[in-house]
Amino acid sequence: MQIYEDIPRLYTALAEWSACLTYLLLIRKTVRSAPFWLISVAFLILQSLWLLSTGNLPTVFWIPSMAVAAVLMYAFLMYGSGLSPLAVGYCCAKAFLLAELAASLEWQLHSYLEAAGLLFASLRLLLLIAVYGICFSTAAFLEKPLFTEEYFRQLTAREMFSAAGITLVVFAFSNLSFIIANSPFTSRLRADIFNIRTLADLAGFAILHAYQSRICEYAAEKEISQMNAVLKSQYDQYRNYQDSVELIHMKYHDLKHQIAGLRAETDEQKRTEWLDAMEEEMTAFETLDRTGSQVLDTLLAAKLFHCRKHGIRITCVADGKILGFMHVMDLCSLFGNALDNAIENAVLIPEKEKRLIHLQVSERKGFVYIRIENYCEEAVEKNPDGLISTTKQDRNRHGFGLKSIRHTAEKYGGTIRFEVRDNWFELEILIPVQTAQRAAAN
Repeated sequence: MQIYEDIPRLYTALAEWSACLTYLLLIRKTVRSAPFWLISVAFLILQSLWLLSTGNLPTVFWIPSMAVAAVLMYAFLMYGSGLSPLAVGYCCAKAFLLAELAASLEWQLHSYLEAAGLLFASLRLLLLIAVYGICFSTAAFLEKPLFTEEYFRQLTAREMFSAAGITLVVFAFSNLSFIIANSPFTSRLRADIFNIRTLADLAGFAILHAYQSRICEYAAEKEISQMNAVLKSQYDQYRNYQDSVELIHMKYHDLKHQIAGLRAETDEQKRTEWLDAMEEEMTAFETLDRTGSQVLDTLLAAKLFHCRKHGIRITCVADGKILGFMHVMDLCSLFGNALDNAIENAVLIPEKEKRLIHLQVSERKGFVYIRIENYCEEAVEKNPDGLISTTKQDRNRHGFGLKSIRHTAEKYGGTIRFEVRDNWFELEILIPVQTAQRAAAN
């Protein structure tokens, strides 16, 4: 007796629609509006009508009808996700394979329980809801950490076509017995056919999940490597600045004695003006060496020379002593990246009088409060990660600089916030004092 009949086309349509809906909710992670649900129901009706109308076609038309069903899934995902066509294609491949797995597993259990006399008519709908619910909720749980907008922005055509290729191979293998009954890889028994189909779909979905997991791990490793490179670069710059500043200090003291001698020798007006200018330059440098943090003093001194070269005015009001709990490399990363970003932006401003940067470090209401602001005439937008979307050519380095600042702040239990207000870009960093004290104690 043949107990395994073909999966009802309506069940297949429901599985395909539910798989698309699962991924849409993963991508957006929010409850949609009424128009979204109305259009979603319209897609379900369209998917069902198409599969029901093609259910009695000859086998030769089965593959084209399934291809059209996949196109309808793609259209549904394209409407609801807001992703690029490439990313939608990737999601569609995964959704199609997930739908095949859910439909095959549910109907296999349905047929077995019905043959055993354990499935009453009143329980059929309950079984459908239970199996589909378990399949799609499990898939959502597994896929949630991987389905991020950052991942889809970095998705390549190679990854999308690889996922589509895996889906096609698994779909062909799992349904081979329905088309070719006599081959080394097929079976004539309906029970075996469904076993092959369910296990092949399960293996295919597991392969796709493992494939995406590895891509995400590689991307994370690459990002960490780039952040470490940025951190090391800032630290190396600090070490070079430190050596330079020591030489400058020696030269500074030598020049003071030379100026004193020159003043004693002549009082000509031009020479006096020239000497006054030299003293003013040295005094400006000297004022930076008062924050109470040797690391911050060194960074500021190095940045000051660069600022003067480009006509940028930088001011600083900082209590560097409260930064003593932070590691040297963390200070270099935080202040080096923040000042570099401010300087890069200030250089782009045509009017030199608007090239202004201000740094503040103080203790405020139980927090170490750091504020770096610079005059800014560019439009600044936040991306989904809470960082800046910029028009600068070097997007990756700029982005990793901000990520490094955020990572450093979070390392000490702090947070960062930035905004543009009245043409001033303001970056604020808060680190709890109690965290600072524990770090210092350790």
